[in-house]
Amino acid sequence: MTTPNPSLLQEITQIHEQAELLFAEAEVEAAIERLATEITPALAGTHPVVLTVLNGGIIFAGKLLPKLAFPLEIDAINASRYRGAIQGGEVAWLLQPSIPLSNRVVLLLDDVLDEGITLAVLRDWCLAQGAARVVIAVLVEKELGHAKPSQADFTGLHTPNRYLYGYGLDYKKQLRNAPGIYACRDL
Repeated sequence: MTTPNPSLLQEITQIHEQAELLFAEAEVEAAIERLATEITPALAGTHPVVLTVLNGGIIFAGKLLPKLAFPLEIDAINASRYRGAIQGGEVAWLLQPSIPLSNRVVLLLDDVLDEGITLAVLRDWCLAQGAARVVIAVLVEKELGHAKPSQADFTGLHTPNRYLYGYGLDYKKQLRNAPGIYACRDL
């Protein structure tokens, strides 16, 4: 059994105590409901492959997928620039989907569109696998004030460029389960 790092637990507690709640749980749930009403008519009849971007997209996908009233297939994909750090580095592949993407519409579900680098890599990989079209839906998009290499087709919430956690977004692999979207102070 692995013992939790006491200094990390103390840091996480302090981060959460000092954080600013940007969107309460009810606001996030309303945004997910709205996304479902936008995505359904756009993708109904396409029988898409829905790829949840792990690990951040798990909560978002779990809340959104039951609201999509059309046939779809579910798989996962995982490439990360962060791997527990608070700044991104090179993209590392951790999991590729098992469902063939050739001639399929792919819906990528992710927690956040930050710099857009990882989502651009994932989109391009799906297209290289023969996907007919790649559609991106994110729970949160950070407003950076400059162009990004990927854009979301569907966005739940917009935030300023701050370090966020909750509803799948993490702080050092922690706090993904926080019931709202929070911004860390001084990060």
